[in-house]
Amino acid sequence: MSPRPLLLSTLLIFPAFTLRAAPAQPGDFIEAFQGQFGEHPGERKGHAKGICAAGDFTASPAAKAHFRTPLYSGRVIPARIRFSMAGGNPAVPDYTRSPRGLAAQFTLPDGSVHNIAALSTPVFGARDPESFLGLLRASLPGSDGKPDPVRIQAYREAHPDTRAQAEWLSHNAPPRSYASVAYHGLHTFLADRRMGKAAPIRWHLEPRDGVQGLSDAEIAARPADFLNRRLEERLAQGPVHFDWIITFADPDDPLHDPSVAWPAGRKQIRAGTLRITQAGGNACSGINFDPNILSPGFAASDDPILRMRSPVYAISLGKRLSGQ
Repeated sequence: MSPRPLLLSTLLIFPAFTLRAAPAQPGDFIEAFQGQFGEHPGERKGHAKGICAAGDFTASPAAKAHFRTPLYSGRVIPARIRFSMAGGNPAVPDYTRSPRGLAAQFTLPDGSVHNIAALSTPVFGARDPESFLGLLRASLPGSDGKPDPVRIQAYREAHPDTRAQAEWLSHNAPPRSYASVAYHGLHTFLADRRMGKAAPIRWHLEPRDGVQGLSDAEIAARPADFLNRRLEERLAQGPVHFDWIITFADPDDPLHDPSVAWPAGRKQIRAGTLRITQAGGNACSGINFDPNILSPGFAASDDPILRMRSPVYAISLGKRLSGQ
């Protein structure tokens, strides 16, 4: 039997995939994550497994000259960083083909903070909250406790915006270390320039250690827990550095769809260096890494995924701190 009739029959079983979804609500995402990954009281509902780290950020002269923001003053700004695995399972194996995360909170001299959140994939898993929520619900486990791959395939066929991240993950080996990953901010932000109007930008962090994936032999060995240890071992040799690269949008680039990457060749500048100096401890436990919390000179775009992060993160924080 060809896969096309199977797909068509699946779409008939799940006709809601082809209908316009109702507006997603913040609590829907918490419910979907708990349904997919189980109940883990006191843990983050997303990116549950991870490691806290400390370091600092120093802006480059180019960034200081170009942008009007205290984050790019050129002073050394302390940072609390959290590396993580995607999903809400705190015991997920480290070889899993899923995104890795980096979140950071920078504390400015006046006590205010600037947050960032990034993934190891150059695109997000969907274009808007409704499409992403539908993907999460399509991925919920069935009566056998496992997600139905046919159901997920049917949803992706009906929602092409959910394919790019999955295809990237299938063609790229899981990272060998948290220190050997490029992390992408994914969303568009507006940054005040010293001359001219605010510029739409995206950013990513390039590891000076280089991007390195697990070998086929390492993947076959199915190592469950190695990322935290490798980061600590790497830091014992000296600080880990990431170059913060800002990319400027061209007029036709999509500003509000994180499932689409901007084409290569856009103007870029190196905005500075994020330095990781130590790892471990519980200092990240109470931090809400909402990327909409920004320093003066930056503003969030109207990307609906970015906007939805604030209420979802707030609910997750409240549940975590109350032991739910």
